[in-house]
Amino acid sequence: MTRRLALLIIGANLAAAAVLAFAYPHLMLAPGALRPAHAALATDCFACHAPLDGTSAGRCIACHAVKDIGLRDTKGVALAKPDLKAAFHRELIAQDCAACHSDHQGLKLTQGKRKAFSHALLQPAARERCESCHEKPADTLHRQISGNCAQCHTPAKWKPANFDHARYFVLDRDHDHDATCATCVTCHANNDYKRYTCYGCHEHTQSKVRAKHVKEGIREFENCVECHRSANEHESGGRRNEGRGRRERD
Repeated sequence: MTRRLALLIIGANLAAAAVLAFAYPHLMLAPGALRPAHAALATDCFACHAPLDGTSAGRCIACHAVKDIGLRDTKGVALAKPDLKAAFHRELIAQDCAACHSDHQGLKLTQGKRKAFSHALLQPAARERCESCHEKPADTLHRQISGNCAQCHTPAKWKPANFDHARYFVLDRDHDHDATCATCVTCHANNDYKRYTCYGCHEHTQSKVRAKHVKEGIREFENCVECHRSANEHESGGRRNEGRGRRERD
């Protein structure tokens, strides 16, 4: 067989493959069967794919109107059980459906694997409203908290939380968050966990605390946790103010 004949045969095969790929893309190129909801499109690849340009978000939106996602089907009929959490689609920074969705089920070895959702796709304001998509934990601590999830958690993953309360104040004795006498809002007004106050409960009034500290020669005591790291008022967790008090008395 001459070199020229071999090249002609190879060229003919490539041309035939290209023609078949365009004529029967669902047989030549499809990475697995479509999911049941789109089974009717199994032989119409170009309903979602643009030739030589991959999937097209515009073609997805032509059937799935963004404003209707979770509320109505592709024909505009209201869903019997609306999915209100799907409303976040309205707050994406760009309409890139393939960034999260793949309707082909793929080979058996890859089935069940889903693309991870990136919170970076959401508009900044939407990233602050975690509870609009995620159910609030039912434990004792989280029942007291409303919003401000980002002060302890990151969008990358729920655990581990990036805040260790014991580094700042140990929740023991009367300050145990499981006790009925102490709740988060007692110290963190308006669910703002970047700020705290030790005033406003039982003996912790500003006048009583001031009088007690002045009696000991301590003039600066607004940052309570600098010296008191737990419910023990006699601990010596910080020495700076105590040293200043002794110098002032001397």
